[in-house]
Amino acid sequence: MSTTDATADPLAALGTLPGVPEAVESMRKAVDRVYGHRVMRRRSNELTAEAALRGARGSAALSGADWALEEVRRRTDFSGDEEARTMGAALRLSAEAGQLLSIWRQSPLRVLARLHLVAAASNDDTVGRPRQQGEAVHEPLVEPPLPGATEVSGRLDGLADLIIAGGSAPALVTAAVVHGELLALRPFTSRNGLVARTAERIVLIGSGLDPKSVCPAEVGHAELGRAAYLAALDGYVSGTPEGMAAWIAHCGKAVELGARESTAVCEALQRGAA
Repeated sequence: MSTTDATADPLAALGTLPGVPEAVESMRKAVDRVYGHRVMRRRSNELTAEAALRGARGSAALSGADWALEEVRRRTDFSGDEEARTMGAALRLSAEAGQLLSIWRQSPLRVLARLHLVAAASNDDTVGRPRQQGEAVHEPLVEPPLPGATEVSGRLDGLADLIIAGGSAPALVTAAVVHGELLALRPFTSRNGLVARTAERIVLIGSGLDPKSVCPAEVGHAELGRAAYLAALDGYVSGTPEGMAAWIAHCGKAVELGARESTAVCEALQRGAA
């Protein structure tokens, strides 16, 4: 995304693109249904924990570790093969997200560095910092052309400036841009998809849209499927109004589906079946 637009609030301008206000409204109705459920008044902590688990499973699925939910519950060791390590990284990030809310608006780049440290769980000197020129990126399932290190640095700074400045954009728009920009840039040498989806979650929680973190967009992204996810990302990378609007709408639908899943969990808890 270009951060040199003439508008004073480029994120707010994205919120007026055709189809985006409708996506925002549809998503808000789905979120409101979860928060209005009677189970939320008594067992919200259980729902938050369940949403974190399901969100981690969804995010890992998009990074190549598509495990059944019961397998994620059952496993205690995530140090084996690449799929296990990916799932472990997703679970660690899901647990970490809520600890970083107070830092995000003041120092988003610090939060992103922390997320990569948590995801990578390595002492490699490339961990926790933006990649440098010539360093390879291991992100085999994300396909757009890889920007150079200089472009990455400039765009990360621009993204951080937008977040710190705040503005009037709907939470969905900000979350979608953060997510899309990090996927497009792949600023770290690994685990960029997991980091990008966690950053989206942080924006949605911190904005007040989903303060209890019970509407995991990662669930919806996984349900919509990797092909649709990458096609929508291509729209973001194109930078066209139509492409940007399609990506934001895709992210809105993902939040809706995450909210729908949590509504189903509420119903199950109410029946005593979960």
